[in-house]
Amino acid sequence: MSDRFLLLILILFLLGLTPRGISQESPGSLNNATLFNAKEPIALKLQYSIKELKKKTNDSTYMRAILTLDQNGADSIPIKIRARGKFRRDNCYFVPLKVKISKKASRNTLFEGNRKFKLVLPCLMQKHKNDYVVKEYLAYSIFELISPYHFKTRLAHIAFVEEKGSRTIKHYLKGILIEDSDQVEKRYMGREMEKKVHPLYQDAVNAIRNNLFQYMIGNTDYSTRGGHNEKLFYLDNKYISLPYDFDMSGLVNPDYAYASDFQHASNSIPDLTSRVYMGYRQERPLMEQVRKEFLLIKEQVLEKLLELEPEFQEQQQFKTALQFLNSFYSVIENDSRFEYRIVNKAKALER
Repeated sequence: MSDRFLLLILILFLLGLTPRGISQESPGSLNNATLFNAKEPIALKLQYSIKELKKKTNDSTYMRAILTLDQNGADSIPIKIRARGKFRRDNCYFVPLKVKISKKASRNTLFEGNRKFKLVLPCLMQKHKNDYVVKEYLAYSIFELISPYHFKTRLAHIAFVEEKGSRTIKHYLKGILIEDSDQVEKRYMGREMEKKVHPLYQDAVNAIRNNLFQYMIGNTDYSTRGGHNEKLFYLDNKYISLPYDFDMSGLVNPDYAYASDFQHASNSIPDLTSRVYMGYRQERPLMEQVRKEFLLIKEQVLEKLLELEPEFQEQQQFKTALQFLNSFYSVIENDSRFEYRIVNKAKALER
């Protein structure tokens, strides 16, 4: 590289300019790294009417709200929100949200590179409502350890001001920010698939990772074949399903949950904490490969839970989560249990 070119770069840098091609990071990607790669919970304040939100029940109607980012001062951002999730929308007091922020409103904020995202909130006004959210966030964090392909998430501490006519009610909630599918496409240079792809044509190793993870957290409320609580992407020349929404799992085990009948699992298990493997039959060497992957990250999985211990309001909820994860490892660490409860339970994969 010539001295003149180096001098040019230095001058541009001092002027606050960057020639195209020198940096691969755009302002949006830098903000994306800040928002979802930061480990500490993000502090937010939200204000809107739940009653008004529930009136707008379709997937295209948004209402206006205010989001305040409590970091280095209080920056209020106008946002648009809509309710998402059929079950939670019909049965929960606090409804999970799809959030959109305009380009102008997001400028020079943490949301500049993430103008669309999901926000998971507790379901009901229960004693353990926030602990359930922490355990669902734990599930997302564990899947990040398991799979190179995943949705990025971040735990949030939310001061929610509920508008009720002329008065307001304050709630202190835990929440989960989940990146939009658009960000997944950009990060992996792939695309989300609108059509369904038979599990036979989805990547086998990532399918096993997904299914063994779902067994780990005791979740049957999903389907890679039907696209239920799974988003299908074409990434690195492979069809890969990415899971989301884990509140109906045995790991979370909220009072309102029940064994999903989406894959006819309700007849197989008496309650959420009784696991059943819902994956399809794959080649045995691949099953063993993924089993070893899970065994190798055991300490990291338990460390994720230990990192979140201060977030639990009830110590028993933390202890129950720890016992549940250890019970999974007691299965895959034992050859005969792995054979009987995982390999032999896999469903025949037919076209």
